[in-house]
Amino acid sequence: MPQDAAALRSMLSLAPVIPVIVLDDVDAARPLAEALVAGGLPVLEVTLRTPNALRVIAEMAKVPGAIVGSGTVRSPLQMGHSVDAGCQFMVSPGASPRLLEAAEDHPIPLLPGIATPTEAMTASEHGYSFLKFFPAEALGGAPVLKAFASPLADITFCPTGGIDLDKARSYLDLPNVICVGGSWIMPADAIAARDFGRIETLAREAAGLKKA
Repeated sequence: MPQDAAALRSMLSLAPVIPVIVLDDVDAARPLAEALVAGGLPVLEVTLRTPNALRVIAEMAKVPGAIVGSGTVRSPLQMGHSVDAGCQFMVSPGASPRLLEAAEDHPIPLLPGIATPTEAMTASEHGYSFLKFFPAEALGGAPVLKAFASPLADITFCPTGGIDLDKARSYLDLPNVICVGGSWIMPADAIAARDFGRIETLAREAAGLKKA
């Protein structure tokens, strides 16, 4: 089936920020997820960029209240692995026709990435109304998505890439943005030091951002 828009809307509406997690330390997975959920950010994207990413996903999926998805999904094989690991959604940096078609064979929704109006229109033709705008800041940031709003009025975006707390506000003010993705909530030094209290504080600050 095409993208389950209702399911994605429900998940992406839970908090203004989705933490984008790059983690290989399985032992840190659960306490990190617990800190993020406690801080008000329950929807977690774990990128498939590390050898232990699937194990990290499986551990985070055990945390009460956590809604865990996989990121950097680029192949049908990774989609299958995401489902097996307990993911509730998937995120891709791009939107190749092969990937969009493969997503129809899996029970969890895909949030594909786009960078241009043509890519957004192609994804829309495949039944996708929720898209990731990536890499957001490198592509021109909030002004670009503001320009997308009128000609692509039926598409809603989650911008990701180079966004921090201050920049997030300008995106969340846009009517065609449902949430943003970011990694500033989880500084590498905080994870290394096991300072999950600091991460919870940063998560609570991010959760306090308001949609326009």
